[in-house]
Amino acid sequence: MHVFISVDMEGIAGVAHEDQTDPSDPRHAAEYERARRLMTGEANAAVEGAFAGGATRVVVSDSHWFMRNIAADELHPGAELVSGGPRRLSMMDGIDGGFDAAFCIGYHGMAGTADAVIDHTYTNRIRAVRLNGRAVGELGLNAALAGTVGVPVVLVSGDQSLAAEARDLLGDAVEAVVVKQAVSRFAARSVSPEVARARIREAATRVLARRPAPFTIPAPITLEVEFALTHQADMAELVPGSTRPDGRTVRFTAGDYREAFRAFRAFANLSSIRD
Repeated sequence: MHVFISVDMEGIAGVAHEDQTDPSDPRHAAEYERARRLMTGEANAAVEGAFAGGATRVVVSDSHWFMRNIAADELHPGAELVSGGPRRLSMMDGIDGGFDAAFCIGYHGMAGTADAVIDHTYTNRIRAVRLNGRAVGELGLNAALAGTVGVPVVLVSGDQSLAAEARDLLGDAVEAVVVKQAVSRFAARSVSPEVARARIREAATRVLARRPAPFTIPAPITLEVEFALTHQADMAELVPGSTRPDGRTVRFTAGDYREAFRAFRAFANLSSIRD
């Protein structure tokens, strides 16, 4: 049994404000250092639970910001760590390495979700992402990548909005561990890190007995990305094959999901540039 674990930071217990998650701003270095160790702790809990549930190999993907957050010297010694970037499949890079199940730990609600801690979808420049007309966040984008190689997402953790999003997207087969209740975008009521890790560890041990169907998007796949500002869509529209249904939205149709995801990454990255 091989398990892939993608770990983000915004959904970690004790994290409530984006200042805690920003590795680039020295003004918040102390807060960020605490947050990355909280992130490492929840990653370890997922690893421990996976091994207790029968996993023989566990790979952890550092999936936040520059993807260099998890303290390698504090990670469970039985796990392998994927860190740094860029990566072809971003937060899910390596999922095509022969895995049986995937966990998404420390995840958050999609952009525009009410009562969600630090809701966004990859970047605050994006207001919405739709796949064949269905709104998805990072969980949906990444679960669909896992689905291209037949890997189901069986465990997620984060706040109550992420849990609701996971159940709506993946059904009752997914285990959703709630480690905090969002009060607003930048406020939360969290359980202690110790309690959060125990919940994740116990859930990770249980879920590996399940064999749910992976999440897949039927082809052809229409990707729509709605940006906050029109100049961001101006830049994203430079991707060959894209169309512009309205001022802030760029559309791309693909024959398979990986091609659509590559277009999404290009849209997101180009949108940061001012020509």
